[in-house]
Amino acid sequence: MPPTVPSPLASHQLTLRVHYHETDGQRRVHHGNYLNYFERGRVEMLRAMGTSYRDLEDTGLMLVVSELNVRYHSAAQFDDTLVVTTKLMEVRKVRLTHHYEIHRADELIVDADSIIACVDKTGRPKRLPPALFEL
Repeated sequence: MPPTVPSPLASHQLTLRVHYHETDGQRRVHHGNYLNYFERGRVEMLRAMGTSYRDLEDTGLMLVVSELNVRYHSAAQFDDTLVVTTKLMEVRKVRLTHHYEIHRADELIVDADSIIACVDKTGRPKRLPPALFEL
């Protein structure tokens, strides 16, 4: 029997097109750019939920990546249209857990899991604002 996968607390999709400057010499997306796509997914998910990352930073708090596990399945290429699905899997006192999938049509290109920590300007862990729990 396959393991039980928890249901996400929230899910968001972002469609983007691969720009030439995001690719390597073979017109394939450079592996590091997928991390930027994950971040775009998180930022747009927050916006879709009714707040912005900018507003969060204005309170003196930041969300930083504390752990990231990426699995590459295929290669996206210049001018591909990709769909980034960001799923919020867990919210704890000072951290958020996300799962990401990036598809080109029905093909899974990459998936990943991250833990995002809430910190203040000194880098010390801080409780997530109540507004994030309410979202």
